Formats: sequence, C-alpha cells, structure tokens
Amino acid sequence: MHCLHLRSEALNARILTLGAIVQDLRLKGVPYPLVLGADTLAPYLGPMQYFGAMVGRYANRIAEGRFHLDGRAYQVSRNFRGRHCLHGGTQGSGQRIWSIDALAPSSAILSLRMPDGEMGFPGTLDVVLRITLDECALDLDISASCDSSTVCNFSHHGYFILDDSGSLADHSLMVDAAVYLPVDDDLIPTGLIVPVTDTDFDFRTPRSLRDVALDHNFCLSDERRALCPVAWLQSQALSMRVETTEPGLQVYTAIHLPETDVEGLGGRHYPRHAGIALEAQLWPDAPNQPHFPAALLRPGEIYRQNTRYVFAQKEAQI
Repeated sequence: MHCLHLRSEALNARILTLGAIVQDLRLKGVPYPLVLGADTLAPYLGPMQYFGAMVGRYANRIAEGRFHLDGRAYQVSRNFRGRHCLHGGTQGSGQRIWSIDALAPSSAILSLRMPDGEMGFPGTLDVVLRITLDECALDLDISASCDSSTVCNFSHHGYFILDDSGSLADHSLMVDAAVYLPVDDDLIPTGLIVPVTDTDFDFRTPRSLRDVALDHNFCLSDERRALCPVAWLQSQALSMRVETTEPGLQVYTAIHLPETDVEGLGGRHYPRHAGIALEAQLWPDAPNQPHFPAALLRPGEIYRQNTRYVFAQKEAQI
C-alpha cells in the first residue's frame, strides 16, 4: 500500500491506494481536517471501513445480494446484516489495493481490475479513477469498462465536517431534490419514490443537521446528466458545494458508527454524528427496481461519473 500526497494552491490531501481512500484533506488557512480519517492503517481494516473510500462495483445496497441480468440470476456477496450486498461486498473496491498509473503534484490516476465471477458478479470490470485537487475542489472522475454485461455503480464514501467540533450540530445542509426513496428496516428501498414536501426529508432550503438522522437516497434526476451543483453543506466558518453527474445522492449522517468513539486524525474522536457522507451515485438496489435509473453496463460501453467537492471560506461565495 502507498500513501500519495497531493497539493493544489488551496488544498492538500493524503490518498491511500487501499480503497482509493481520501485519508486527509486540508484547506489552506484552516487548522483542522475537512474529512474523518485515521493516522494509521488499522482503523480502516475495522471500525473505519469505507471511511473516505471509493466503493463499488455496486455502491450502496442490493437487496438480498440478488439480481437478474439477461435472464440469469446472480447471487453476490451478502456482507450487510448477513442478508444484503453493501458497497460491492466483502472484496469491493473500497477493500482493494489500487494500482498507481500516474502521479503529478495535484493529481493521481489509479486503476483496478475486478475479475469476472468475483463475489458472484458477472464480467471483468476495469476501473480508472482520476483524483485531482483543482484549486479549492476535490475532483473525482471515475470510468469503467467490462468484457461482459454487469452492474456498475461507484461512489466516494468520504465523511465531511467543516468545523473542529466533532459534531454536525452546527452545520446546515441543502439538497436540490424534490423526491427521495423510503427504506425498510434493513435500509433497502421499498420501491416507492416519494415527494419530500411536508416531510422531514425536505432540504430544498438550508436546514440544521442538529440531531438529524439520515441514511437515505435523494433523487436528483432520472438519469446521469452534465455536471451540476446538487448540495450545499455549511458550518459557521466554511462552505462545501457538491457537484455531480449522478442521479442520486445518499445522505448519511453517521448514525450507525460504533457505540465506542473511533480515534481519528490527530487523536480526534469520532462519535455518531461526527461527519456526513454525501455519496453521489445511482439509486440503491437499482438492479432490482426497473423503474430506477439503470445500473447496467454492456461491453463496448463506458461507465463514467464525475463528482466534485468545492470548498470555500464562509466569507467567499461558492
């Protein structure tokens, strides 16, 4: 495993080749990290699994780890509560060592081959991730191709916090989504697509995150589209804008972290609600929901998504 140090005029980051993890991210003039991470490797192999990782080949959940493709049934890794597939299974991209294809002062290109049949998924999948620090933005551009039909959905699973309080209590969030996906007790979408109007899921204007418990997909569009702003996170000092091509945004306020605080960067402790994951992706369980945006990738096609996290001091406008 390697640790890559990237730097732009305003940002610097540490990237691990394990899981393409964004281990640390700093903004010039701000004396604390903007992400939840760890100084050592061990926590990423335990309670901090997925922190900062690029998860796939299918981000989020597939109900019962089952789906049909071209008339054939597939059973894939069931690593969530022993029943469902989460973030690509036990050997998903967030647990793999990525290869370094290119490295520059402010960018890196990483790659990964996911074999046919691995954890039950069909098709060899070749994945390329370009990570760029573009002035005040963390830019993640991912593409993939396959040799036979498969499902494909990647997402950055970073946890963000814009102050040094250890809590989201003094943060606000806005999400440009008119509908969301209700879930069952296993956090699997019910199949309904429900308006956010007059619900606790209406974040179309900024709302405080104090005591807010979310692990839900907000439906941004019906299909992948040109890069556009979709969400805004603010603390008293900083702002972060999320831009993406993806039709969904999983908003997770870290409500399922372990009961015992996790020790993170610089000895900081991460209790529940210590950060927020804003995971741009296709909608969860899309392989089993034909009315959701399709997750199918065919030979000769290129999967591609681009997500940017843009930071600014509160006095500046983003």
